[in-house]
Amino acid sequence: MTTQHTTTPAPDAAAATTATAGPPPLPLSPDPHTSRTRGRTLVGAGALAAFASTMLPWTWTSAFPGNLTIALYPAGLQLLTLTAAVLTAAMLLATAGVPGLRWLTPGGRHSALLLLTLGNLAATWYTAAAIAVELGGVVNFEPGMWIAAAGTLLAVVGALALPTDLPADPPAGADADRPAPGTRQGAPWQRLRRAVAAPPPGPAAPLPGWAEILVICAACAAGLYVFAYGIEAEGGPPFIGFLILAAFAFPALARAGLPRRLSALTVAHRTVTLAATFAAALLFPITQSNEAYTNIAVSVLIFATVALGLNMVVGLAGILDLGYVAFLGVGAYTAALVSGAETSSLGIHVPFWAAVLIGAAVALVFGLLIGFPSLRLHGDYLAIVTLGFGEIFRISVQNLDGDSGPNITNGPNGIPNIPDLKIFGFDLGQPHTVLGFELGRFGNYYLLMLLFTAIVVTVFRRSDNSRIGRAWIAIREDETAARAMGVNAFRLKLMAFALGATLAGMAGTVLAHVEFSVTPESYKFVHTAPPNSAFLLIAVILGGMGTVSGPLIGAALLYLIPAKLQFMADYQLLLFGIALVLLMRFRPEGLIADRRKQLEFHEPEQPSTPTPAALGLGKTEA
Repeated sequence: MTTQHTTTPAPDAAAATTATAGPPPLPLSPDPHTSRTRGRTLVGAGALAAFASTMLPWTWTSAFPGNLTIALYPAGLQLLTLTAAVLTAAMLLATAGVPGLRWLTPGGRHSALLLLTLGNLAATWYTAAAIAVELGGVVNFEPGMWIAAAGTLLAVVGALALPTDLPADPPAGADADRPAPGTRQGAPWQRLRRAVAAPPPGPAAPLPGWAEILVICAACAAGLYVFAYGIEAEGGPPFIGFLILAAFAFPALARAGLPRRLSALTVAHRTVTLAATFAAALLFPITQSNEAYTNIAVSVLIFATVALGLNMVVGLAGILDLGYVAFLGVGAYTAALVSGAETSSLGIHVPFWAAVLIGAAVALVFGLLIGFPSLRLHGDYLAIVTLGFGEIFRISVQNLDGDSGPNITNGPNGIPNIPDLKIFGFDLGQPHTVLGFELGRFGNYYLLMLLFTAIVVTVFRRSDNSRIGRAWIAIREDETAARAMGVNAFRLKLMAFALGATLAGMAGTVLAHVEFSVTPESYKFVHTAPPNSAFLLIAVILGGMGTVSGPLIGAALLYLIPAKLQFMADYQLLLFGIALVLLMRFRPEGLIADRRKQLEFHEPEQPSTPTPAALGLGKTEA
């Protein structure tokens, strides 16, 4: 009989073996090719079902806004689901490498697809909930509504099954969809967090010159369509659904890398970009069939222009001005006094070009008088002084009624019945036909205000790119260091303050004629309706300080949302406060941030090299 002897290793040898092997490797993720195929199939089926559902009725009655009862004719909220389904299908084909569509995803691939499917799910299911609440239960659903809800949910499930996007520069020879060895896919909420927060990866392949110009023109046309749809959308469910989809769609496009690529194209074709943008803005009035929508666009332009002027003071020079709306009031009251209105105490009438120059000059003088003594202060003290100036202006024009002071501004009654403008015999108060298109009163003022906006944008860009603009940025970042480098901080801050006041006064001259009257109550620090200093400051912070498009987008959002959602008027300030808190937490640089702000708030993460233990290789030899 043979005896087998078993040798037990010494304790020190076992410890050495354990130390050499290291910790056990992390479990690898499932086969990415199988997961990818399954996920893309589900996403494609969900997008197809969502698209087909828009061709069917969603409810049986036209009592719900948008009339969702007609087959083969998408309307209202159905258009949002239709648009999201088309974008989802295009992104899906791009991630599959279909020639001609890969330019849609120069950056992230599956993260953008996940955000789009989530946006379609949120907008569609919100529509279902609104129908059930307003019409009295799900019994009011037609088959199209059920198909839309199921299709969008199926697309989200498929998007969650797709692999996570890799960093910008994967190792040579690595699969574009395969996770790094030793990594996990993570829970769905972790993947969603990475999809929203992760920066768009690497640069995209170049396009031919003619294709780049077409992309710029298409982007301007898409921007015009989105803006027109937002203005024309009915208040309540249609506009809320639009906001929900936009809240997911724009981050999805950013995650795909399209805004970064578009920004590079606009830099390379600056002249084409300016011409296309101006042409799209000029075409807006002829796309509107209702003057009320054009009136909203005029107000948005006015407040966006004033916010851009405040951006020069706050965003470039770093001066916290809490009384900026007073300069808008100075320009408006000046234009009203010289407009020839019956209630004007001066009783004179000057041409509009002269009124603009007088209003801008008076606002400039006020800016110098207030800025010269106050700009020697810093921080909170300067903010308090500017806040006091804004309240002093409002109280002063309220008391100049002939009883408490000289009769100049007609006191709290203001100056009503301001006549419409006449420029070179062209009466802006009357409808006119231009190139076969009829422009109403607000269409005329829209084109006039568009010219003023172009002037302010030009002044801002020229100032930002000049030696003075660089000095303003230096003062904003560190005034003490700027002074040590020989920058005359006081003189440059006074220049920024006076220039911002001039631009606000210029916009105020148009505002007086658009609104027919000026009253002191319109120029408070905080009010439920614009204009007010808090509204303008929030627009600058929300859009992105130091940028051109940021304040324009911020002012448009802050004006459109209260105008469309009248039932939330009592909670407007509360909602603005909540929005600011969330913005400071998740995107402190604003919706549109320049490169400097992005680097300041989001430092680029260095890619980590996996350790041998994580790769499961154990100890390596030198």
